[in-house]
Amino acid sequence: MNPRLRKDGKNYFTLSLVKNPRVYGERIVTDAQGEWREWNPFRSKLAAALGAGLSDLPIGEGSSVLYLGSAEGTTVSHVSDLVGENGIVVGVDISPKAMTSFAKLVEVRENIVPILGDANVPEEYGKELGDFSADVMVQDVAQRNQADIFVKNMTLFGRKGSDGLLVIKARSVDFTMDPRKVLEGELKIIKKHYTIVQVVELGKFEKDHFLIHCRY
Repeated sequence: MNPRLRKDGKNYFTLSLVKNPRVYGERIVTDAQGEWREWNPFRSKLAAALGAGLSDLPIGEGSSVLYLGSAEGTTVSHVSDLVGENGIVVGVDISPKAMTSFAKLVEVRENIVPILGDANVPEEYGKELGDFSADVMVQDVAQRNQADIFVKNMTLFGRKGSDGLLVIKARSVDFTMDPRKVLEGELKIIKKHYTIVQVVELGKFEKDHFLIHCRY
């Protein structure tokens, strides 16, 4: 496990990269190593996945992470903790309003790069990222073509050995279909390109949500 991630009972904590680290009212626990931020599984899909049985969170110290659907930065702030000062997190979101809040986070966390862009069109923000490649790509977007968006971005920014963490929001893909059928359809697309490591149901934290861990 990443030494910047800790489990205490059922709760997970990340070792904060910055002082006075509270981002969304989370509990802080202090010890000799520093300030540990409780990672709320009801506010973060990655924390929900850990709480629901994700066996391997592939984000390590020094990792380069592409995060699609960064919103206001709740989860990205914890990913920033995990990768540490030698890592980088590129956060992409289509909402100018969300990016305004996200930019405040970036002011105090130097390992985050904000990108206002549409995850459906990665070649557009690819111009800004140059030769950036991701050790890990996380996607948490509420659009119908979630698996297709994932493949587009992993093709541009991933490489052999890159890990992907794809959140499937079943009701955003097709609200009339059984969520497990939606998952099956998205998995078929992912399996054409990548190896499936694990599929985690997030139901006890996020209804009709799943997380697919795959590898390039």
